[in-house]
Formats: sequence, structure tokens, C-alpha cells
Amino acid sequence: MSSVKTAKETERMTRACRISAEALRLAGEAVKPGVTTAHIDKIIYDYIVSQGARPNFKGLYGFPGSACISVNDTVIHGIPSKSIVLHEGDIVSIDTGAAIEGFNGDNAATFACGAVSAAAQRIMDVTKEALARGIAAAQPGNRIGDISHAVQTYVEEHGYSVVRSFVGHGVGKELHEDPEVPNYGEAGHGPRLVSGMTIAIEPMVNEKSHVVKTLSDGWTVKTADGGLSAHFEHTVVITPNGPRILTKQGG
Repeated sequence: MSSVKTAKETERMTRACRISAEALRLAGEAVKPGVTTAHIDKIIYDYIVSQGARPNFKGLYGFPGSACISVNDTVIHGIPSKSIVLHEGDIVSIDTGAAIEGFNGDNAATFACGAVSAAAQRIMDVTKEALARGIAAAQPGNRIGDISHAVQTYVEEHGYSVVRSFVGHGVGKELHEDPEVPNYGEAGHGPRLVSGMTIAIEPMVNEKSHVVKTLSDGWTVKTADGGLSAHFEHTVVITPNGPRILTKQGG
């Protein structure tokens, strides 16, 4: 399904994105030593439902949580659990979204649990800036590869690697729509960006190798070498004046 939306559809989608953004903000505030990832997941669920929306991750392809909550060397798809307790110095990637009025929002961020190491802070900072670089490249008339190239170049200039097994995507009536939005690639290649296109740009950045492994639970994806990983994501719409972030907190 195409990710190009009419102005009316984009406006309806904006509500889902605002709820997604607020759910992520509340989740980030809950990241503290001693808190379980199941507790954070409940905060997300309770808020989204209170807004008359549906946590769109819950049950998607069979996923059990309202959010993917991934700690340290877990890249994505961490299953919320009462047995996963956060500790001082952890970095916690939270990916979640909401669906309402037939449209979806999707966003992610990595949060520090208390005081973190300089290495942990640096990979978070680089990944967040890589997202900003990717969004800046999402100009009408450009191509998906321009986003990909902007992210990859910035990440690799700082000595990190971008995950290749998982990518960004279109968002709209479905949480995952065409086109795919890789975090690596050549400028000037791929589908052309047109006004009304709604996409999720989401750099997933590893401290060491880009290689990942999926655990026996079928969901949890970790770095193959045990290095840290960070993840930031926004849903954006391409406008004639450039990209507009739909999942901007307070937006």
C-alpha cells in the first residue's frame, strides 16, 4: 500500500502521531533504575487507551507488548517483561505507536537510565543526530536513497555501523507500508519522495558491527558482538516545503 496521503488523511493521521509521541515521552520519563520494562509497557498501554486509541504494536504479527523495549545490546523488538529490571547506566530503546481513526503513528527513542557512560551517551547522541540528518534529506523531489545516504554517512563518520537487517518504512492506514527506508544506500537512488508521502525514518545504530542475531523467542534482536545499540525514529510527512515531523513531542 502506498504511503502517499491526501491532506485530509494526513490530518487524521496527525492525531495518531501525537498520541504516539506523548506515549513515548511518558515512557521515557519512567526509565529509572529499579523499574521493569513491563511497567513501562503498561504506562504506554494505559495512556494510549485513555486517548481512545489502540496500541498498534500489541498483537502485531503476534507481538505481546504495547511497545518494543530494548536494553543495551538489544537492538529492537525487546519484549516487555517483569523480569527485566533497569539498572543505573543502562540505555533503553523504546519503540511504540498508536492507531486511531484508521491511521497509525510510529516513533522511537533511546533513553538513559540514570547516569550513563560517555560511550553510551555518545552512541545515543550520534543516532539522534543521524535521524535529524535523515529527516533533513527527506525533501520533495529527492529519493529514499538520499535519506539512507545521509544517515549512513553520518553514522560511519563517527565510527559506528547502521543495522541492515531492519529498515524504516511507510506509515499510514497500516503500520508498515511501502516504501522501505533503509539506513544505508546511495544518494539519488530509490523511490522518489513526493508531497503527501508519510514515512518512518528510524536509524538503528550499533557500537561495533552491523551484524545482529535474533534470539530463540523469535523477537528479541541483539548485536552479534555484544556492543551497544541505539534507536531513534519519527514519522514524517513530505510537504512542498520539506519534511514535517508528525511525531514531534508537543507537536
